Amino acid sequence: MTIPLLAYSPSCPNQRVDPLGAPDDETIIYSTDDLFSPTEMGALIDAAYRQIFFHAFRWDREIALESQLRNRQITVRDFIRGLLLSNTFIDSFYSKNSNYRFVKHCIERVLGRRVYSEAEQIAWSAVVMSKGLQGFIAELLNSHEYLENFGENVVPYHRRRVLPSRTIGEVPFNIASPRYDAYHRDQLGFPQPIWQEAVRTFRSYELQPKVGDPALFLDMAKGFTSQACQPSITSTDSIDIDATVPYRDNNDITSSPSYRW
Repeated sequence: MTIPLLAYSPSCPNQRVDPLGAPDDETIIYSTDDLFSPTEMGALIDAAYRQIFFHAFRWDREIALESQLRNRQITVRDFIRGLLLSNTFIDSFYSKNSNYRFVKHCIERVLGRRVYSEAEQIAWSAVVMSKGLQGFIAELLNSHEYLENFGENVVPYHRRRVLPSRTIGEVPFNIASPRYDAYHRDQLGFPQPIWQEAVRTFRSYELQPKVGDPALFLDMAKGFTSQACQPSITSTDSIDIDATVPYRDNNDITSSPSYRW
């Protein structure tokens, strides 16, 4: 027997209050209702990958789903469903996180908002426990909130990035909530200090040496030795004239057929 969705109250007013005309920064709405060219469809697909995966490598892309979406055989909601049930998403988010954290990731990526409260995480975690992964994804995509905000043809996006009376909007959930929890980040060696070291050694374009700058030849100059070349000194007393100078015998000249008196 499956457990129905437990009741919870939206405790975050940011998701229930209208934005009062404040535009959302860094928010571009992608919909198949307005896209006709292959380039625009490719931008929509990339936006869906960024929303669900944050970044999709070449081996993470679902080529079959992309082809079906380009040919309008499936809707954007079906494409999002396929990404949520893909091996990449299951391995990266479901297998390496608890049900509570997995629910948090899905609400942020699918519904485009932060979790209201711990009660909402518990309610959706019960759905994962009773209906499994596919049942949970189906409940999330069939929810009234998803259909009202995104429908069948709109790629989910991070809502309410700009808040009234605030100069800085919300931090994107891709940065605020990493893909892995603290345990798996420690196992994988995150965060990596290599990127930070690269930033410290970065030099702006104005400070970089230009063509003809002596600094470009510094390494080549360091490769030369400091010792000067010494000329070889040979005494004439040590040269054997008889052995080194070629000698021509007169008998060889007179016996040569080409010799003429």
